[in-house]
Amino acid sequence: MQVHDFRRLGRTAVRCTAMSFGAAPIGNFLRPFSDSSATDMVSQAWDLGMRYFDTAPLYGHGLSEHRLGHALRGYEREHYVVSTKVGRRLKPAKPGTFDSGLWVQPAPFSASYDYSYDGVMRSVEESLHRMLTDHVDVLLMHDVDRYTHGDAQPEMFRQAVDDGFRALVKLREEKVVSAIGFGVNEADICLEALRQTDADCMLLAGRYTLLEQDPLDELLPLCESREVGVILGGVYNSGILATGAVEGAKFNYGPAPREMRERTERIHAVCREHDVPLPAAALQFAAAHPAVTSVCIGSRSPEQQNNSAVLFESEIPDALWSDLAAAGLLREDAPTP
Repeated sequence: MQVHDFRRLGRTAVRCTAMSFGAAPIGNFLRPFSDSSATDMVSQAWDLGMRYFDTAPLYGHGLSEHRLGHALRGYEREHYVVSTKVGRRLKPAKPGTFDSGLWVQPAPFSASYDYSYDGVMRSVEESLHRMLTDHVDVLLMHDVDRYTHGDAQPEMFRQAVDDGFRALVKLREEKVVSAIGFGVNEADICLEALRQTDADCMLLAGRYTLLEQDPLDELLPLCESREVGVILGGVYNSGILATGAVEGAKFNYGPAPREMRERTERIHAVCREHDVPLPAAALQFAAAHPAVTSVCIGSRSPEQQNNSAVLFESEIPDALWSDLAAAGLLREDAPTP
């Protein structure tokens, strides 16, 4: 398996590399990047073979889209794929007057939810301006899940599916975008969105990993049968499958629960027996499902990014997967490399 291997995104004509660049970190996720460092990260990803780049208005409140667009401007547009998202509108605001969440020194824009038809149309136009392009290849309805909206999730989901998704369909018909879908953190919400819309693809973050394989029950089989392409984010479960069950290990953006630390340590022990780095197993397992088009990695440094690319292409013995399954750490029906 190679970083630069091209795979078709479901039934669409979009072709993505097997590993892709997640642009949340260059939006100053948890810590700041300089403009030049952000550009260097994109250039390094290109040199490593990545040709698919994912961003969103939320990431740095427009900063990620701005930096990514400027960094890619020197490359031929037909040689790479870009996805961005809709569901939030950005409005100019004085720094310090709005909640920036996990974004450090974001661009001076406040973010508010808007899954309406008009909101989606305006959001796309603003994203095109920030990214210096006339089209995006993949457009995703962002964060219509309980993690984001809590008790308001059903209302937000309903607006996104009934109103906002009509805008995505129109943009696809007008060839402003080539593929449309949803980008969420919860498999059951992905499944419901797929049942209610004509989505081409799904970006699922953190729910199909070495630690979590429930999407094998319904979501991934439905994606296969309908030729819906799957992009996987969060395949390290936001940290623990990269670091191992160390002190302070993160799971789903928070401290890892004891049961997840224990399960990770058991997986790690099997990996050690085969002299396989834990993150290599995490990456290659995620990429092995036939519905999966690309594994999207958000790296915080050139060293991290290079290491992920090396691990993605490393050799893993078949016995690792059979031993994980025999130990009850991998479902018997889970596809492996």
